[in-house]
Amino acid sequence: MSATPGEANPVRAFVAQLWGSVFRHGLPTNDKVAARTALTNFFLHIHPVRVKKSAVRVSYTLCLGGLSFFLFILLTITGLFLMFYYIPSVDSAYQNVKDLQFVAVFGDIIRNMHRWAAHAMVITVWLHMARVFYQGAYKPPREFNWVIGTFLLLITLLLSFSGYLLPWDQLAIWAITVGTNMAKYAPIVGPYTRYLLLGGDQVAQGALIRFYVLHVIALPLIGFLLMVVHFWRVRKDGFTGGL
Repeated sequence: MSATPGEANPVRAFVAQLWGSVFRHGLPTNDKVAARTALTNFFLHIHPVRVKKSAVRVSYTLCLGGLSFFLFILLTITGLFLMFYYIPSVDSAYQNVKDLQFVAVFGDIIRNMHRWAAHAMVITVWLHMARVFYQGAYKPPREFNWVIGTFLLLITLLLSFSGYLLPWDQLAIWAITVGTNMAKYAPIVGPYTRYLLLGGDQVAQGALIRFYVLHVIALPLIGFLLMVVHFWRVRKDGFTGGL
């Protein structure tokens, strides 16, 4: 009895099975297969099935949304590397940053990549929202996605502010002092908000650890979830809009 092709080459059979589990359909030779391919592939499904040719011109979108997401990924990767070295302690945070700058191999490069990517992300998100506003891409049925984008801008600014405090130098200490004093004057919940952010009445260890947790866990997680909703609404409402 002759062996089947799968029995003769189990490696090839495994690769074929793995490939088939990822790409469940063949090449999109017709509209029916193309639709099935898009519906069963996450990266294809988050994009609209059809878009206007003029809407995908670089001169129209300037790729600002994609650049913002790319910078978020870059910040996540460089931030993970920095977390291996940085300790959120008032006694060692400043020295950790100085060691990253002058002692650790490639530490200064990673830190500067993280810092400049953060500045660039603030700029690209602002420009992205300005582009959407001036081209009228916030109009129905995209008004909900405009609100999501506004929250993403707020998260971006909070990420930038909370990261600014982590070196725990004089600039950071005075920035957190001014920022939390501003929060104190919010109606009704102001004093409670300041106490919650500082973990007490003074700018000390409690404040540093809270802003560290906000910067590395809470804000990136909220931002990522909002991005998922943002991309999904782009998929449902259409790639872009205009006047």
